[in-house]
Amino acid sequence: MKIPVIKKLVETYTIEALQAAEAALLEEQEPAIEIEGEDEGEKLTHAFAAAFILNEMAEGKDFKTALRTYTQKVRGSIS
Repeated sequence: MKIPVIKKLVETYTIEALQAAEAALLEEQEPAIEIEGEDEGEKLTHAFAAAFILNEMAEGKDFKTALRTYTQKVRGSIS
């Protein structure tokens, strides 16, 4: 997971475009948008994270707070 890539996606694409990219990646297809990543798994992580953050921002959070919320969820799922 690379924060600069996620930030770029948040600034560039809509939630809908990111969700469509997630769906394409899950179907092992090339997404319609460009997502940086070393493999499909990393690209999927970036798309999911950016969509999550955009949803949080739609609820009034700023980028840093939304990113912190996401990373806390990731850490919680790993522990």
